[in-house]
Amino acid sequence: MLSISHLNKTYPNGVKALHDIVLNIGKGMFGLLGPNGAGKSSLIRTIATLQEPDNGSIDFEGIDVLSEKEAMRTILGYLPQEFGVYPNVSAEDLLHHLAILKGITDKSKRKETVDYLLEMTNLFQHRKKKLGSYSGGMKQRFGIAQALLGSPKVIIVDEPTAGLDPGERDRFHNLLSSIGENLTIILSTHIVSDVAELCNDMAIIHEGRVLMQMHPLQAIEMLKGKLWKIIVPKSEIESYFKKFKVVSSRFLHGKCMLRVFSEINPGLEFEPLESDLEDVYFSFVKSYIEIKK
Repeated sequence: MLSISHLNKTYPNGVKALHDIVLNIGKGMFGLLGPNGAGKSSLIRTIATLQEPDNGSIDFEGIDVLSEKEAMRTILGYLPQEFGVYPNVSAEDLLHHLAILKGITDKSKRKETVDYLLEMTNLFQHRKKKLGSYSGGMKQRFGIAQALLGSPKVIIVDEPTAGLDPGERDRFHNLLSSIGENLTIILSTHIVSDVAELCNDMAIIHEGRVLMQMHPLQAIEMLKGKLWKIIVPKSEIESYFKKFKVVSSRFLHGKCMLRVFSEINPGLEFEPLESDLEDVYFSFVKSYIEIKK
């Protein structure tokens, strides 16, 4: 269990990135969901021992992450959002180099490890190619291969599917699912469908605050029977936003479809809707914004 307790971080420019963060993250895929600037990167950089918080604590299976950084680093795999590679080096050669840095010095064991990771990430047939020739999805899969060096217990991936085409995104999802059962994997993303498809636990973070933590299906169940839709002309949109708790809106053929949260049927012109994780996300963020006002 990765336990984060009352973590705070304010940068020198006055931006308060983390506000009293409390999270308990077990094995499996954990989705850290929030918009750009929500504090996701600040949180995972702190977990990855790349920056210090102002106060608070992080514990992983008896390791005090903030004071025992080297111990945490030996069991950590990390794929940052901006993942650079040496463009003129092959995937195989760079993995061997990184494996040595991870302490895998035995040549035969290192070859076995590198070959296994290249097979797992479906890159073995491309192992001799220079990394500069790899597509975005192939580079992300290489990023997972390097993150798995040294048999880590915790893996952090930051916005891993941003910019990937649908095919590469599916391949990356399948790869994460195949390794996610016995490890603690933190998936930081602003893409709701990544969390919906992959994660057995999640938290929504906004403006440096955790708004909720629960199983995605439990979160969706919370909205069951409480979500309604109505299609209105553009001229009436503002009045509906004033009268109802509009979760989200979408334009269709010149009109606007509103998704509205209400404990009871808000009117005969409304139709009931099945909720999804996107509704949960928008509902929690809108509620936070309303409370903040």
